[in-house]
Amino acid sequence: MEDLKYLVAIVGLVATIYLLIKKYETRTVLIGMGLLMAILTLNPMGALDAFAKSMTTGGLIMAICSSMGFAYVMKFTKCDSHLVHLLTKPMSGLKFLLIPIATILTFFINIAIPSAAGCAAAVGATLIPVLRGAGVRPAMAGASILAGTFGSLMSPGSSHPAMISEMSGLTVTEINFMHAPYTMTAAAIGVVLLTLLALFLKDYGEEHRQAYLAEQSTAEGKTNVNVLYALAPLIPLIILIIGGTSLQKTAGLEWTKMGVPQAMLIGAIYSIIVTRVSPVKITEEFFNGMGNSYANVLGIIIAASVFVAGLNATGAVNSAIEFLKHSNEYVRWGATIGPFLMGVITGSGDAAAIAFNTAVTPHAAELGYTQVNLGMGAAIAGALGRTASPIAGVAIVCAGLTMVSPVEIIKRTAPGMIFALLFLALFML
Repeated sequence: MEDLKYLVAIVGLVATIYLLIKKYETRTVLIGMGLLMAILTLNPMGALDAFAKSMTTGGLIMAICSSMGFAYVMKFTKCDSHLVHLLTKPMSGLKFLLIPIATILTFFINIAIPSAAGCAAAVGATLIPVLRGAGVRPAMAGASILAGTFGSLMSPGSSHPAMISEMSGLTVTEINFMHAPYTMTAAAIGVVLLTLLALFLKDYGEEHRQAYLAEQSTAEGKTNVNVLYALAPLIPLIILIIGGTSLQKTAGLEWTKMGVPQAMLIGAIYSIIVTRVSPVKITEEFFNGMGNSYANVLGIIIAASVFVAGLNATGAVNSAIEFLKHSNEYVRWGATIGPFLMGVITGSGDAAAIAFNTAVTPHAAELGYTQVNLGMGAAIAGALGRTASPIAGVAIVCAGLTMVSPVEIIKRTAPGMIFALLFLALFML
C-alpha cells in the first residue's frame, strides 16, 4: 500500500509540472491534482479541509487584499505614474550609468507597486524611451527593467512574507528587515552582471541612439509631475518602516505602529485628499483590488494548500522531510534550485515557492534553518527564476515595450539571476 501511495505522489508531481509547463490555469491544476491524490489515497477530506482552512488565514487576507486594494487606487489616480516620472526625470543625462540605475530604480519602485508586470509597464513606459534615447540597445533596455522586478518581495503586501509571518509569529515588517540584506544583495549581483553584459555585448553606443531617434517621428508630450501625487504610493511604506523600527520611539511617532491594512487605508485616504478624486470611486477601486487579490493571489495559496494536502495524504511530504533531516546538505539546494527551475519553466515563481513553504518551511527548525531564511530563500529563488523566464508575463511586457523577442531580454537577465541563486544557496541557507 505504501508503494502505491508513493507512486501516486510521483505521478501527481510529474503531471502537475507538465500541466503547469503547458500553461494550464495554475489554481485548477493545483486543486485538481491535490484532490485527485487525496481521493486515490482514500483521504479526500484532507484536501477539502485544507481548502476550507486556507480560505480564512487572517494575516494573509488582511495584508495581501489591503495592499492590492491600495495598488488599484494608485493606478486609478495615476499616482504611481507620477512617482515613476518624478524619479526618472533627472536621469536622462546619465548615459551608460542609466542601465544599472534603471534596474535599481525599478527594484525600489516595485516595492511600492508590487505587481511585477504592473511595475514593468509603469516604469518601462517612461524609462525605456530614456534608455534608448541615451544609446542603450532595445533588448538591454528591456532587461534593465525586468532585472529589477523582484523588489516586490520586500513589499508589505507580498504573499511570501505574510505566509512566513503566519508560521513564525513575527510581523511582516520584521521579516522584510531580516531578508532584505539577502534580497538586496541578489539584486546587486543581477545589476553588476547585467552591466558587465552590456559592455560585453556592446549594448550601449551612439549607433543605438541614432537608430532610436530615426524611429521617432513625433516628440513625446511632457508630463507635469505633481509631487504630492508621487508621494502617495510611498505613504504606507514610510508608516510601516517607521512603525517597525526604533524610529517610532526616538521620533515620538508611536502612532505609526500599526498593521498593513491600516497603513494602506491611510495611503488611500491621503490620495483622496491630494487628488480630489471622488471618495466613492476610490472606495470602489480599493474593494475591486481586494477582490482581485483574493481571486488571483490568495487563490494560488489556497490551491497550493490543497495540492500539499494531497501530497501529505500519500506520505510523500513526511518522507521528504525525514530524508532532508538526515541529509541536511540537500536542503539549501532543494529550497533554491527547485523553485528557481519551476519559475523558469512556468513563468511564475509563486506556485512552486508557496507549495514549498506550505509543505516544508513549517519544519524549518527540524532541518536546521529558520523559517524566515528557508521560506524567503525559496520565495526569492522563485522570483529569480521568473525573472529568467521568457514566458513570464513581466518578460512579455518588457518585450512588448521594446519590440524585441523575450528570449533576447532573458539572455541578458539570466546570468545575473543564476549567480544570485548561487549566492542565496551558499550564504542565506
